[in-house]
Amino acid sequence: MNPWIMSLVLLLGFGIFAWSASRRWRLMTVGGGPNRFDQVGKRIAGTLRYAFAQEKMRRYPLAGAAHMLIFSGFCVLLLRSIILWGRGFDSQFHLWFLGVGQPLGNLYSLLKDVFAVLVILGTCVFVYYRVIKRLGRMTLSTEALVILGIILTMMVSDILYDGADIVMHAQAADVQSAPHFSIWEPAGSVVASLLAPMNLGEGALNCLRHAGFWTHAVLVLVFLNILPYSKHFHIITAIPNVYLRNLDPPGRLAPIEDLEGKVEREETLGVARIDQLGWKAALDLYTCTECGRCTDFCPAANTGKVLSPKQFTVDLRNNLYDRQEEFIKKDKSEHEPIDLVGPVINPDVLWACTTCRACEQECPVMISYVDKFVDLRRYLVQEKGEFPQDLATAFRGLENSGNPWGLPAQQRTEWMEGLEVPRFEDKPDAEWLLWVGCGPAFDEKARKTARAVAQLLTHAGVSFAVLGGEETCSGDPARRAGNEFLFQILAQSNVEVLAAYNVKKIIAICPHCFNTFKNEYPDFDGHYEVVHHTDLLAKLIREGRLKPTQAIDSNVVYHDSCYLGRYNEIYDAPREVLRSIPGLNVLEAKDTRDRGMCCGAGGAQFFKEEEDGDERVNIARTRQLTETGADKIASACPFCMRMLTDGLAAEDNEKVAQQDIAELLLESVGPAKTTENKA
Repeated sequence: MNPWIMSLVLLLGFGIFAWSASRRWRLMTVGGGPNRFDQVGKRIAGTLRYAFAQEKMRRYPLAGAAHMLIFSGFCVLLLRSIILWGRGFDSQFHLWFLGVGQPLGNLYSLLKDVFAVLVILGTCVFVYYRVIKRLGRMTLSTEALVILGIILTMMVSDILYDGADIVMHAQAADVQSAPHFSIWEPAGSVVASLLAPMNLGEGALNCLRHAGFWTHAVLVLVFLNILPYSKHFHIITAIPNVYLRNLDPPGRLAPIEDLEGKVEREETLGVARIDQLGWKAALDLYTCTECGRCTDFCPAANTGKVLSPKQFTVDLRNNLYDRQEEFIKKDKSEHEPIDLVGPVINPDVLWACTTCRACEQECPVMISYVDKFVDLRRYLVQEKGEFPQDLATAFRGLENSGNPWGLPAQQRTEWMEGLEVPRFEDKPDAEWLLWVGCGPAFDEKARKTARAVAQLLTHAGVSFAVLGGEETCSGDPARRAGNEFLFQILAQSNVEVLAAYNVKKIIAICPHCFNTFKNEYPDFDGHYEVVHHTDLLAKLIREGRLKPTQAIDSNVVYHDSCYLGRYNEIYDAPREVLRSIPGLNVLEAKDTRDRGMCCGAGGAQFFKEEEDGDERVNIARTRQLTETGADKIASACPFCMRMLTDGLAAEDNEKVAQQDIAELLLESVGPAKTTENKA
């Protein structure tokens, strides 16, 4: 081998990459961003789980296995590339612990050959997906095939190098028969057995050996230098992106700090431009593999809306790359103020999002989407006053009446008629506050849920009370719609009311309220023990305080609320309650648990018309549930209940009933002997 050529190859390869990487780094750090260098142990554990063990890829058996083979192969073969570069200077070079004949050296030689073959197989799987099956969710580009071709060529050239080397050593030892098969170099031995009968001379074998050597040694560096300019940049950025992921609860959106101060300083409320997204968002954009799994499970995309989470990310990344020269050469104050929404992102894309987190659940490299959608909405709502007109009604209602419908506060207690439900003002020593929420307080159907929960708590002897007319919206729809200012007003007001009654424990009927109190109110000094009613009911059944005895002979399918499931990982408790009811046969939809399709209400969608598409999200989800053959649909969210009820009506399906889990449990337990709430 030639030390001068190898020196030039390494200098050029790593030098050009260093230049490209430094530009990508400077571009990424144009904006500010959060501190993601805390909780080191938790970050390392997550990186091992999601990046190295690739937990999320296990959902896709063939593709997941192929990806794992390629990833593992690259990890193993990295040492091989280092060894080959070293042999450019010394043909006998080995890393000091991987010498020929040494136990570790033999073991590594075996692993290297095995993984080279496995990488070839994995590469063939992805060629199949892109050329033959042509999966629609993927970006089917020539670039991807070039990358796969490089990987395949690297593996083949490495095996060819070993095979030619084995034959040359056999000839030098004057071995007349075919070279001996070595268990420590199985792939190389197979190639050697194919080359030996050709009776190639030393010159021809040496040419093959050099071709294999230099092809691998150079292609590794070519591959490295392509990465910063392709979607395969994730090969470098995926592990850091997983390590630097947001460790806050998924249900927490970061608040805009010092809202009034920002207004006085004329700072942007929300994100208007690409350089305001921050360094971690830019790293997300670098890391997108364009696999399309996010879009595959997006309820908006699956019902024909213009929203595609994958395309949203690609459009943002393209905008960032297109403005690279401007950002890395100019001071931040000199950046041209080009808004993202409009020129880059269609507003309908932004408003079609239900914030269900299906995209984030599926992303194998832990890219976040909901925070970006909400940040862009925040700017439109608070700075430009641009949002769907229907939301204006909801905002006025929240501001003036404490509920998105603008109904009088005194109607909040109508659901209690006929029940002796105590209020906190009359029972200040109650253990639990039952937070009813706007849906169960005002929606006629959801009121049945509130009544059922109150009766079950009474039956079980739980000490609870309600706020009645003092309760106002938790603020979830305002925050998800981008009206952070209104959300913070509602949150601070609620925290003050709860502090006045010294509330420590909250039972939430609505998953949106549950999520907001549990994960977002701590930012406003609201620290509570919060449970969803299904979790508490399951606990009361286990303790024997609620005993379902009346049989309900029905087939029921449970619909997972996004804010209960994907946001807070409550999947088992609702099913536990249902399975405790005699006669009730619990079915599962094809898309269930963390893959359950959104009902379409989240992200303030409940209070506005859907964007144009092939069909409504709630109808599509209702159809998925009724296809199970169930005669009852159980839910645990008042907004899901309304969306599914409307879905059944739209399908003219009068055979299927839609009820909250609490209603079904009450039918089985029977009404309390007394309506008086026990202390």
